[in-house]
Amino acid sequence: MSTETLGWWGVPIAIAAGTLRGSAPFLFVSLGECLTEKSGKINLGLEGTLLMGAMSAYAISYLTQSPWLGVLAAGISGMVLGAIHAWLSQRPKVNDVAVGIAMIIFGSGLAFFFGKPFIQPVAPQLPTIELGAWINQPAIQSALKISPLFIIGVAIAPAMQWFFKSTRWGLFIRAVGDNPAAARAMGIPVKLVRTACIMVGSFLAGIGGAYLSLYYPGSWTERISSGQGLMAVALVIFARWNPVQCLYAALLFGGAQAIGPALQSVGVDSYYYLFNALPYILTLAVMVITCSPTRTAIGAPGALGTDND
Repeated sequence: MSTETLGWWGVPIAIAAGTLRGSAPFLFVSLGECLTEKSGKINLGLEGTLLMGAMSAYAISYLTQSPWLGVLAAGISGMVLGAIHAWLSQRPKVNDVAVGIAMIIFGSGLAFFFGKPFIQPVAPQLPTIELGAWINQPAIQSALKISPLFIIGVAIAPAMQWFFKSTRWGLFIRAVGDNPAAARAMGIPVKLVRTACIMVGSFLAGIGGAYLSLYYPGSWTERISSGQGLMAVALVIFARWNPVQCLYAALLFGGAQAIGPALQSVGVDSYYYLFNALPYILTLAVMVITCSPTRTAIGAPGALGTDND
């Protein structure tokens, strides 16, 4: 969206538009990681899952001419990587962080290898919902275009919070995440619950990748994720493992990502790279602020980061 005709008044509009468009990948990946961590496991490999989802969605959309089939393929590819991660991370004496790093390399490598033929072709994009038809101002109309996937992600956040607090399976997940030994004594299948959480969480991360390649920015390149999968881990900590707060944090990160392009559109180029680095600076700030052992423990599942038992 161009803000030249609106001048500086267009900057907040551009930031709002960028927030709505750029926050969805953060939202889907953070919700997936929140579900995974609620079960007591950490999946640092979601960066590779995000890339694999973006590539799969774009490839299937191009081959079938159906972007929604591409979205489904992205989720399935995420589940496959999640199943691998779940199996590896629950082997005896296996470290979650090491498995996550390995899965980043594995997922990224697969995406780059299979995605080479799809860098140039143009795939059908996801449709948009036009919320600005009531106003005769192209800039504002463009700002009020949103993807159905964003609406789905916003709906998932409160639904997931309700699931954790008000359902039997939500109680099982929280029990496994807080005290797997006690959960096992109650007859809860700990490995099965964790495997399901990791796979569903990876499914959501794959959907986040589909959003990147089929809507915003709407192409497939090997640099499309820009580290958003890793940022989402910090986002979950910042949100205190609360799905609704993950939504707010995703909007914050999406807004930070939109500031640079919005200022550039009105000719502010002096600190372009600094403004574009705001999401990474925000991630670092979140990690520094939350590094206190007492603060980090608030809301964290009790078994998170502990060795396999």
